[in-house]
Amino acid sequence: MNASVAVQVLPMYPEKQKVLAVVDAVIAYIKSTGINYEVSAFETTMEGDYDQLMAILKEIPIVTAKAGGTSQMVCAKINYFPEDTGLTIADKVTKFKH
Repeated sequence: MNASVAVQVLPMYPEKQKVLAVVDAVIAYIKSTGINYEVSAFETTMEGDYDQLMAILKEIPIVTAKAGGTSQMVCAKINYFPEDTGLTIADKVTKFKH
């Protein structure tokens, strides 16, 4: 693992069902890639190979469009570790789980 990426999809619709459908499609896509990820209330964090994560991130707006999305923003935070020395998701959050 040499990177982690947090991605937030913000559908701009008043209908809650449409918002959920777009977000659910993105999470299903991320799950289908086989990478390690964790869903939270505001974003989904992925970890793995930098190039693979960038390919996944690049695909997310396309996934939203295929799910019927016509107006959404995709925000990302990227943490790259050139020497595979970064903290994992588990390192960062396990002690806070209840």
